Amino acid sequence: MAYNLLKGKKGIIFGALDEKSIAWKTALRCVEEGAEIVLTNAPIAMRLGEINRLAELCNAPVIPADVTSMDDLENLFSKTLEHFGGGVDFILHSVGMSMNLRKGNPYTDTNYDLMHKSLDISAMSLHRVLQTAMKMDAINEWGSVVALSYIAAQRVFPDYNDMADAKSMLESITRNFGYQYAVKKHVRVNTISQSPTRTTAGSGVKGFEGFIKFAEKQSPLGNASADQCADYTVTLFSDLTKMVTMQNLFHDGGFSFTGISHAVIDQMEM
Repeated sequence: MAYNLLKGKKGIIFGALDEKSIAWKTALRCVEEGAEIVLTNAPIAMRLGEINRLAELCNAPVIPADVTSMDDLENLFSKTLEHFGGGVDFILHSVGMSMNLRKGNPYTDTNYDLMHKSLDISAMSLHRVLQTAMKMDAINEWGSVVALSYIAAQRVFPDYNDMADAKSMLESITRNFGYQYAVKKHVRVNTISQSPTRTTAGSGVKGFEGFIKFAEKQSPLGNASADQCADYTVTLFSDLTKMVTMQNLFHDGGFSFTGISHAVIDQMEM
């Protein structure tokens, strides 16, 4: 069901890879709620994914951009401003990658060159996006930026590797840049800390199915799905949340504030 929450709004969706991805589902929900969007991803991800099919579904242009390149981001915003004839009202940052994790390098024996790339792609990229947008005055007054995070930013998940450090940094940038952008132009910046979700990226984490099963038992409401995350993101892009900024918002069925559930206790006593 659509409510026209984003009627007349325009935005950029980073990171849609395939129909499993939260960014993909968010793009569809934004259009359903009345928005016009631009899709972007790194050139290599575009070759591996199905973003052109999403572009057809959303009637949206695709503008390639490597989030570690200031030139690419400047080109993205320049072409987006030209396409819309003005600024955007929302941005979704759904970007994350750890080569240490992919290569199976343990956290205690990390490759620091690869760790730097993890931080660069997964966290510093948000700073680049916001800095470029601010310099180019690309986000309209009372605009909204949302980045996707995970509770490993605050708690230990042994096999989440250097992505945990990247998510911590991502949330810190959200607070610090969020303050600056709010003062300058009432632009709000938040992260959503989502339940473990069966996306193409998430499934690469060692023991991921164990994460999901444990979280399902631990969460009073169960795990939040990718579709539900898209719904929540839409509310943060809407005018209903104009005074919410610099927050890490848990969207996890109550997992983050549950010490232990009866379901977990029962399993331990079996």
